[in-house]
This record gives sequence, C-alpha cells and structure tokens, in this order.
Amino acid sequence: MTRVKRGVTQRRRHKKILKLAKGYRAGRSKLYREAKRAVMKAGLHAFAHRRAKKRSFRQLWISRLNAVLKDKGVLYSRFIYQATLKNIRINRKIMADLAFNNPEVFDKVVEKVMG
Repeated sequence: MTRVKRGVTQRRRHKKILKLAKGYRAGRSKLYREAKRAVMKAGLHAFAHRRAKKRSFRQLWISRLNAVLKDKGVLYSRFIYQATLKNIRINRKIMADLAFNNPEVFDKVVEKVMG
C-alpha cells in the first residue's frame, strides 16, 4: 500500500481558513485551530444576522413613519389600518423613503389614507 503524504492538501486547507480569518484579532487570525473556531462562529452569526437584518430594517422604517405621522397628529397603527382598509398597498420601506425624501408626496398619501 502506498503512503499518502498530506502536506500540500493540509497546507491548502489551512491557508483557506486563515484567509477567511484575516482581520481577526490576535491568534484568531494567525493560529489555525483558533482561526477555524472563529470562522465557524462567524459563519453562524452571519447566517442568523442575515435574517435579523430584515427585522431591524422593518423596525427602522416603522419608527421613521411613526415620527413623521406623529408630527401630523396621526397614529401609526391607525394609518396602517386605514391604508389596508382602503386597499393602498405601499409597503413600509417605500412610505418611509417618501416621508424622508419627498415629504410633499407623503403628505398626499396621508391625506388619501386618512381622508
């Protein structure tokens, strides 16, 4: 039986992990064993936070809308309820963008919904 020498394969595997760990602090970017653990954990966080990002952006849009609507004397919950009743289907992202960048257009939307 021939002997398998793992030098090249092992070095490639280690280099791949260390490349992914570039920028990490201390031994996490230099030592293979620590780097491997750090990369695994970073991958888990990345997976979870891709989903959390969607939640946090929705929260941001809602809080922006709430702030603008509060200035107009309208409750956010009533505004959204009225919009669904009148079948106005502009999502929160677009409404928050309108409120922030085009307040005059957003005022017309509020009049249409609450009027």
